[in-house]
Amino acid sequence: MSGDLDSVARALTALMVRAAPDMTVKAAGDRGVHLLAGWDNPRMPGQPMWFGGVQRMKNYVSYHLMPVYSHAALAATIPPELKTRMQGKSCFNFKVEDPALFDQLEVLTRAAAAAYAQPFSLEGRGRETRVVRPASASSAGSGCCAAGRP
Repeated sequence: MSGDLDSVARALTALMVRAAPDMTVKAAGDRGVHLLAGWDNPRMPGQPMWFGGVQRMKNYVSYHLMPVYSHAALAATIPPELKTRMQGKSCFNFKVEDPALFDQLEVLTRAAAAAYAQPFSLEGRGRETRVVRPASASSAGSGCCAAGRP
């Protein structure tokens, strides 16, 4: 099983890097990758905004995708088949390679990268958190949040 998980981790790492080419690779290795947006976290100035990552665990591989958490409209587009792999609000777990699900995950990751292409600010806390785009970014018509809301 260990070799299978290594293969899953490599496939998911390649998928994330390919689908989010404008994100910065913070760390990469045999156990996965961490990607950052090119701007600061709106809640922690001076700290980079975490986009996502792949992490090989003991019995599965986790695929973390933060835009799914911060952008409700993006989360609403997750196909039902892929949603069965979700753990928590922004993590998908896999034990084997699944080309059909990986294709869905790549489409979702591309949309997530578009949502994180420009900085945004956050209003509210917890379940009441809302993404607020600056006026210039909201008029650009990018991604799921073109109207300035998730």
